[in-house]
Amino acid sequence: MMAADADVELFAHLIESLHPWLSQVVIIGGWAHRLYRLHPLAQPLDYEPLRTLDTDVAIPAQPLTSGPGIRECLLEGGFREKLLGDTKPPVAHYLVASDNSGFYAEFLTPLEGGELKRGSKRDETARIAGIFAQKLRHVDLLLNAPWEVEVGAANGYPTQGIRRIRLPNAAAFLAQKILIHDKRDRTDRAKDVLYIHDTIETFGRNLLAIREEWKMKVRPGLHVKAARQVEHAGIAFFRETNDTIREAALIGTGRNLSPEMVREVCIYGWQQIFS
Repeated sequence: MMAADADVELFAHLIESLHPWLSQVVIIGGWAHRLYRLHPLAQPLDYEPLRTLDTDVAIPAQPLTSGPGIRECLLEGGFREKLLGDTKPPVAHYLVASDNSGFYAEFLTPLEGGELKRGSKRDETARIAGIFAQKLRHVDLLLNAPWEVEVGAANGYPTQGIRRIRLPNAAAFLAQKILIHDKRDRTDRAKDVLYIHDTIETFGRNLLAIREEWKMKVRPGLHVKAARQVEHAGIAFFRETNDTIREAALIGTGRNLSPEMVREVCIYGWQQIFS
């Protein structure tokens, strides 16, 4: 495992490499969860956010193109491309060539239409701006009405200057965790529940503002069935303590976090934002 600040340095290195594309991509997943603490609506918390070795980056299927492609920027920035699997195009991780910590970037783009191509092959990947991106359902939700935070030396990120990073709208982040729940494996489901818990606590003083984001910016872009699934999730997922919630509490090490505490925060926050 990398040192506590090494992941911040590697993330800053990634952001510098992506600098020409920061206005078009959105940082999602674990790093979004972590960077939410820099948002003006966030409140201070007395525990560290979950750390992750990977950075998930969402990119639209048809970004505005100008200047060098993302792959070119990454290679010039000292990243190397690691191709995985046998899909065409392949899945790819982008790693810092001089580092062996396991830190990498992975690109995701919306899956639109059916999951199969002609010939019954799964529509899983695409080449966009030179990089290979995985196509997943509900990534479009994370690209819709994103927020921005600033990183730089003043808040501990060793970038060359102040960089504006786009993150998913917090309401979209929470909603997407519910919509992909059935596609996730057991460990990822538990981690997603903890992400939900921590995001609700991060914005605990401003849940009504997150509710407005849901009503005005996020819900209108969702299919009616998906919107209802999100709004009913408080009861469907957090009505009683289950194994996923218990595992989520265990992931939050060093906090004295009980399963019931996780459940209560999640159902309270869900009712405030989505009911």
